[in-house]
Amino acid sequence: MKPAHKLLFVLCPMLVLGFIYYSSGKLHLHVWSQKTHNMAGPKGIESTTRTSTTAKSPDVKPIAEMDSDATVGRIVDAVYDKQGFLLQLDAKLPPELMYKYGNLSEGACKPGFAAAKMTTIYPKFMKLAPMFLDRNFKHLAKVSNYLPPFGFKTQESIIDGILTATKNYGLGEELDSLSCRRCIIVGNGGILANKSLGSKIDDYDVVVRLNEAPVSGYGRDVGTKTTLRITYPEGAIQKPENYEKDSLFVFSAFKSLDFKWLRHMVFKEKLRGVEGFWKSVAHKVPREPSEMRILNPYFIQEAAFQFIGLPFNNGVMGKGNIPTLGTVAITMALHNCDEVAVAGFGYDMSTPHAPLHYYETVKMSAIKESWTHNISKEKEFLRKLVKANVITDLTRGI
Repeated sequence: MKPAHKLLFVLCPMLVLGFIYYSSGKLHLHVWSQKTHNMAGPKGIESTTRTSTTAKSPDVKPIAEMDSDATVGRIVDAVYDKQGFLLQLDAKLPPELMYKYGNLSEGACKPGFAAAKMTTIYPKFMKLAPMFLDRNFKHLAKVSNYLPPFGFKTQESIIDGILTATKNYGLGEELDSLSCRRCIIVGNGGILANKSLGSKIDDYDVVVRLNEAPVSGYGRDVGTKTTLRITYPEGAIQKPENYEKDSLFVFSAFKSLDFKWLRHMVFKEKLRGVEGFWKSVAHKVPREPSEMRILNPYFIQEAAFQFIGLPFNNGVMGKGNIPTLGTVAITMALHNCDEVAVAGFGYDMSTPHAPLHYYETVKMSAIKESWTHNISKEKEFLRKLVKANVITDLTRGI
């Protein structure tokens, strides 16, 4: 056999074997890449990420487990808690927001700021919920199938009659036309006392107060301006002379009976019988129907089940699944205000002799475990908002 033939005889099998090896490697690579691609959904990333991160905490979720398209373009290894909030919270603006808001003059209102920051730490957030119910309320799918407080099911005819009488469904022409709206929710906490925040509170476009917390005599600390006062029957001011002028009466229902009470207030009817209320209620609200509003119950629903993570309880009121009115008001503001601040929030149980509220002598130690609220979980949610600079806490009590 010639030398050239010998060489070919040796090289040919080697080439064939090399081709087979190379092809099998490509095939393996192709199959592996297909598996990897198929694992890019929630279950796949869960199996690859949970071992290194979430095995340490059952509350942690990798980003691919989130049921929102809003996470597109974000860092793929970002980790969220079981409610959907980013675990690594800080007050720094992401680059796109720094570019948007960095050139604004100091003190200028930042359009869309609260919602933008909220979406950064909670990608599922969508700014779609109107502040008050209007004549199209039956089309609000999120709340139409829930009983109060999480919806208005069974109360449609009463609400329709009330809205026919009120005729107005916004904050008013001046505030509704603002291109940028700064809101503050004023809580009732004793932490407000002696802080001299009154003038700063009054500088906000919208000042929200809760229940029967007074203004008269406390202006230096809590301000004198009231844009709207959110309340329910048991929390409403009972003495007509204690109502401020030029403020909206905003009703928040926690049970079906509450809507019947509101109907009496709107139509100036005598209230007959107060069975079903857990304490005394107002018999008169010195406001014209045009000055009354019904708060969208979606804010109670979203605060309870999405933001705080309270027990769902088949969508009805139960033990520890109702958010406080203050957190409901903050949730409302996140949807309807460009900047959101709070004051008078936070109970410090380490100071039992401190005043519980700014307007009375009851001490912090008087707080009892609430049947309806979960204060610790609620505070955890509010701390996320403060830490991420979604809201500003003027009294630093959260």
